Amino acid sequence: MISSSLARALLASVALAASVLLAGCDTDQVSLATNAKANQPVPPKLLAAMVEKDMDLQSPILVRLFKQEAELEIWKQARNGQFALLKTYPICRWSGDLGPKVREGDRQAPEGFYSINPSQMNPQSAYYLSFNTGFPNAFDKALGRTGSQLMVHGDCSSRGCYAMTDEQIAEIYSLGRESFFGGQKAFQFQAYPFRMTPVNMAKHRNNPNMAFWKMIKEGYDHFEVTRQEPKVDFCEKKYVFDAAKAPDAKRDPVFDASAKCPAYVIPEDIASAVREKEQRDDAEYNKLVAKGTPVARMNTGIDGGMNKIFAAKIPEGSTGLSEEAEGSTLQLLAMSKAPGTIPGTVNPPKPNFAPTSAYPQEEPVVAVAAPAANTRVASAAPAEKSEGGGFFSNLGRKMGLGTADTTATTTPPQATASVAPAATPPTAASRLKAAVTRFVPGRETAKDAPKATAAAKPAEPAKPQPDTRLAATRPALKPSVSDGAGSGDTQLAGAAPVVQSNSFDSRFGAVK
Repeated sequence: MISSSLARALLASVALAASVLLAGCDTDQVSLATNAKANQPVPPKLLAAMVEKDMDLQSPILVRLFKQEAELEIWKQARNGQFALLKTYPICRWSGDLGPKVREGDRQAPEGFYSINPSQMNPQSAYYLSFNTGFPNAFDKALGRTGSQLMVHGDCSSRGCYAMTDEQIAEIYSLGRESFFGGQKAFQFQAYPFRMTPVNMAKHRNNPNMAFWKMIKEGYDHFEVTRQEPKVDFCEKKYVFDAAKAPDAKRDPVFDASAKCPAYVIPEDIASAVREKEQRDDAEYNKLVAKGTPVARMNTGIDGGMNKIFAAKIPEGSTGLSEEAEGSTLQLLAMSKAPGTIPGTVNPPKPNFAPTSAYPQEEPVVAVAAPAANTRVASAAPAEKSEGGGFFSNLGRKMGLGTADTTATTTPPQATASVAPAATPPTAASRLKAAVTRFVPGRETAKDAPKATAAAKPAEPAKPQPDTRLAATRPALKPSVSDGAGSGDTQLAGAAPVVQSNSFDSRFGAVK
């Protein structure tokens, strides 16, 4: 039974493809399939899945997409009238941050509800195949949001778009094409920041986009409880789902995204089911918040995301803002087959330091600030400005033997006393030893100067104390030596992402 149904589906697909090539040039069907790429038949594996799930080849479809999970879902209407999940595609690349697109050039991929009609399908796309998401919709326009040519396409490169592999977009395109051939006027495209679960809502509860996300979650809930494409309208700069004519109204309500909402009702069966789901979600959300569910980190400059199955196959690949994979999972994914060809030009998500270029400059300051907290190092700072300070005077100040002024007054005796007893040219070690011996706290320098040799012996037992103090002060000398290296290292590490070649900008001519 299944094999015969599959054979009929295959024959129907081939026949439809042939009829399209013979049709008139001004039809939507020809615009959908003008070349071999756009006219590829639905793969046999997908046809078999349709048969198994009691779906017709040309029944309507619906698309849902989730940024954080980096997944695109194709839902298809079964013969019972409800939509069922046909296939989930990992997204190769999306750009921007979690949140809606606001203005042209912000690199954001849109979020919300959009309608895709045959004219938005592009068989001549420079990125294999594509369809236009329809951004901005009436809601976006009411808020003054701008942007153009926001696509779902192949080539695995994105600048405000959702990019798949060429093989993936070929399948998705063929499913959309067949639904249009079956009479669907437009299919719905739902784009979300993440799956609208209580856990995800709790993790992102402090995100400034939460009010918008709660609004589109209503549409998410409508679909979840009905498994029907929700009817979408706009008024008062907000979304309205499944609005119907009020019982006493003589005509259907007329909606305007910027105007006051007309009188409308939501069918009670839908409203009650949605209300019950929202109550369950709210109760779970409150529990998660009460037990201290950690809040997700805000964007740290990473541009978009990539599904972990693609990140696992790219050297130094990263999921960016999409869900990460653990080490063992990543290893398994690296061994699995990729869902399509990953082009060599693919650019995985990386931190973008352009808006936060001050970070590398601030790091050396933080590194030096820790030793500066030591009062002894701080008291030595004025002496560095004075060109008259010598080695031993600086050493005395670092050992805490007085202020810069009092130490400076002892500089001449230091030089005389350190040279006079020496029968041979003094070494650096002997000069340091003499200096340490002389600067014993509580001793009078004037009395020690004439008896430098004799005073050295009684000072022998005190050597461990100055040695210990000297060792403690040595790390304070390192910042002046390692500042250059430390600063250079920090700048070099931070500079690497800044000088990267931005393949997105070079490969996309239009700002999206």
